[in-house]
Amino acid sequence: MKPRTVYVCSKCDYQYPKMLGRCPQCGAFGSFVEEKYEEPAAEVSAGGKESGKTVRRGAVRSESASLIGDEGVEDSVRTGTGSGELDRVLGGGLVLGSVVLLSGEPGIGKSTLLLQICGTLSQGRRVLYVSGEESSGQLRLRAKRLGVSSDELYIYTETDVDRILSECERLKPDVVVADSIQTLYCPSTPSSQGSVSQVRDSAQALGALAKNYGVSVIIVGHVNKEGGIAGPKVLEHMVDAVLYFEGERHQNFRVIRAVKNRYGATNEIGVFEMTDKGLCEVENPSAMLLAGRPKGVSGSATVCCMEGTRPIIAEIQALTVKTSFPSPKRAADGFDYSRLYLLIAVLEKRLGLRFSDFDVYLNVVGGLRLDEPACDLAVAAALISALRDVPVPFDLAVVGELGLAGEVRGVTSLPLRVREAARLGFSRIVIPKRGTDVASLPDTIEVIPVRSVYELLPLFGG
Repeated sequence: MKPRTVYVCSKCDYQYPKMLGRCPQCGAFGSFVEEKYEEPAAEVSAGGKESGKTVRRGAVRSESASLIGDEGVEDSVRTGTGSGELDRVLGGGLVLGSVVLLSGEPGIGKSTLLLQICGTLSQGRRVLYVSGEESSGQLRLRAKRLGVSSDELYIYTETDVDRILSECERLKPDVVVADSIQTLYCPSTPSSQGSVSQVRDSAQALGALAKNYGVSVIIVGHVNKEGGIAGPKVLEHMVDAVLYFEGERHQNFRVIRAVKNRYGATNEIGVFEMTDKGLCEVENPSAMLLAGRPKGVSGSATVCCMEGTRPIIAEIQALTVKTSFPSPKRAADGFDYSRLYLLIAVLEKRLGLRFSDFDVYLNVVGGLRLDEPACDLAVAAALISALRDVPVPFDLAVVGELGLAGEVRGVTSLPLRVREAARLGFSRIVIPKRGTDVASLPDTIEVIPVRSVYELLPLFGG
């Protein structure tokens, strides 16, 4: 059959017979790529060989439909990876028959982390590590450096999906790692390696392997220049969990964050430190983020934010500089840019502070990203401190959401936040007064309830 040419949007997988400058479904410009499709002449099984069955490669199948209450659920459906931080993000470990997509920038440590957990998973389980980017010699050198060795850990350097599935049928592994999905290709798909069609079909084949045989599959995905996972957006819908590996390559600390998880929460994070022995878990990220915090310097404030069930103390730094432009500059790293504009407007309107003559820079130390509204009051404290050049007390932590009227609204998990601040040596903490029972909070730290941003100023010379 003659191949059929279609044009596919790399952002949302929208297909059209002609080239378009703008995608009518997602609105992206210049996102269409040419792909060729051809219906397979013969049906193939999961191993890529011709078969008389009516199931093609990549299809999820079962013998027949059954009632949801007919069969009991196994108690031990999760497998620990040996990394407590990664298990926290996954919701307790790898789920049998699940597909996990791990993405991140090149060189951030994805392959290092996966090879480390493969060494732990292979203690009692059979693991197949498939690499389309590195040779067997390179993998063995890395494993030797990390101290990874096991009789049940197999490495396989291959990019042909059919051969990979055939090897899985031979070895019958419990866990399969594919590094990376952009290097794999299906021979029956008439398009180039790494294209939208190849990425989608390769992920579908690995997903069918996981669902049909109960194999836990981990797929590595690269990140494009916009910060998203390279390939079609539909790739994220085909997997059970999507993890983002964040951090600067020139810094030692890495953060794994779940943006999708069918078997757990999406608000947990795992913190790691890159060492010469690989990635090590950081059990106390608050102490790590506060290391080197300056004392007696204006523009620095601390906040206790919640990352899932874990309270973390983070440092927020603000800097104001007299502007030389008609429109002052605003920059934020680790904090929402639009939210920064909103907080500056509240401080100008309610407190009469004049930020319009100053460039404002905001930074969250350690590469952490704060998306929680409970960080508003700490950001406001850092901005006021930077503008007036008055330091925030070193032993003071700030927690609270700031409204447009200048009111301080309540936050969740307040006892956990207060307890974490007390554990790290803070003697005072500012909290919302509305809806807070101060008597129920720990008495190991002085609690300062406030109703509005006006009550924040006297705490540091306002």
